[in-house]
Amino acid sequence: MKNKEHIDSQISKLEEKYKDSGQDLSSYLDGLLYQRYLTFWDYIHLDTLLSLQIPRTYFPDEEIFIMYHQITELYFKLILHEQKQVVDDKSQNVDFFIEKARRINSYYEALISSFSIMIKGMEREQFLQYRMALLPASGFQSVQYRMIEIYATPLENLVHHTQRERFSSEDSVEELYEHIYWKKGATDVVTGEKTLTLKQFEYRYTPRLVRISKQVQDSTIYHKFLQLPEEKKDNKDLIKALKTLDLNANVNWPLMHMGSAHRYLGKDKGQIDATGGTNWKDYLPPSFQKVVFFPDLYTKQELNDWGKQWVDHIFNPEKPKN
Repeated sequence: MKNKEHIDSQISKLEEKYKDSGQDLSSYLDGLLYQRYLTFWDYIHLDTLLSLQIPRTYFPDEEIFIMYHQITELYFKLILHEQKQVVDDKSQNVDFFIEKARRINSYYEALISSFSIMIKGMEREQFLQYRMALLPASGFQSVQYRMIEIYATPLENLVHHTQRERFSSEDSVEELYEHIYWKKGATDVVTGEKTLTLKQFEYRYTPRLVRISKQVQDSTIYHKFLQLPEEKKDNKDLIKALKTLDLNANVNWPLMHMGSAHRYLGKDKGQIDATGGTNWKDYLPPSFQKVVFFPDLYTKQELNDWGKQWVDHIFNPEKPKN
């Protein structure tokens, strides 16, 4: 009897849900009756997912290269999924803020720990050959990575550090975007002009990135922190989560790329050019870029030393890490 009452209650709720759709509940039940059972492979589109790896050469390790970058982009999408919830939140609920920051950190930590697949999981000789078939494509062209930065902090914090003091929040989005730090990393190493890699990226994504920058002009994750009441901004768990996010995004993650580039592109004399012509030795090290999402959380000395000890450890492994 109790089970029947529960079913009757559920049916009443369904009738209420569907009454405004122009169809009665009976029509929807007919659809449910004829609908196929859902399978795992259909739900996640497994066959489609496994068909998305299309190598440009016959070197086996190229497929590893493709899959790992696809996995990375999925993690970036997870990070953006959490960031957008923080940006859209109006509650100033610190527990919500902490939980979202911790989730973002868990995604970064998974990426950082898995990057050994790129560093140690491919033959250098294969990589140096199949990479030539990828010109001028480059991981530099990951728009989601740029979106993560824009959702995290105001554009003035992303201006190249050599020009940062010239700009403030009073400058236009377009002006700030034109001087964003990563553009200097995609200049031709010989002529100093924009590489084709950067030109392609700007043509495809500049309108979208400028639009997003305007949408979050006063509501980035950093803004959300600064807008908290003073007593909430002092929350130790929140500060720890945001500092960890900063280190993961702007030190630990770039350093993993640095290690990979050093293994595959470094050589005894000089360096091998990246596929996009980017200045990877000048572009990747955190201590060179000094990108910090939440600068108010650090002392002046901490900002001056940003990422330095980690870079020293990568390039001078015999030197002890502090």
